Amino acid sequence: MFDDNGSFLLAMFEFFIFFAWFMCLFWVFGDLFRSRDLGGFAKTAWALFLIILPILGMLVYMIARGNGMTERAVAARAEAQKQQAAYIRSVAAPSGGTSSPADEIASAKALLDSGAINESEFQTLKAKVLATSRPPAEVS
Repeated sequence: MFDDNGSFLLAMFEFFIFFAWFMCLFWVFGDLFRSRDLGGFAKTAWALFLIILPILGMLVYMIARGNGMTERAVAARAEAQKQQAAYIRSVAAPSGGTSSPADEIASAKALLDSGAINESEFQTLKAKVLATSRPPAEVS
């Protein structure tokens, strides 16, 4: 099959180019279907263009919508990080994130009793909890 080293290196290069093209095609299709500014007809037209003329279609798509690809990827990543942070906060907070002021003061008191914090830090935590838990005064 490979009669010398040159043909093997050429086959490896061809495989690399095919793999890179395939990955770019997946990236373009992912961006195409993630895009919210295109309607169904436009997505269908782009998909057909990418299927019928894959290399030309991919190049035209990257030229026409390349800047938007980056913006959509950044926005999707930011949304995923925001959802992950919200999930972590809901799981890490005691009582599923619905702790009462009394629970927070009790946990601060436990820290004081264990020696992790001193009396002034306890008073500061207690004041902060009480300040955030009071309902706003009604205006008459």
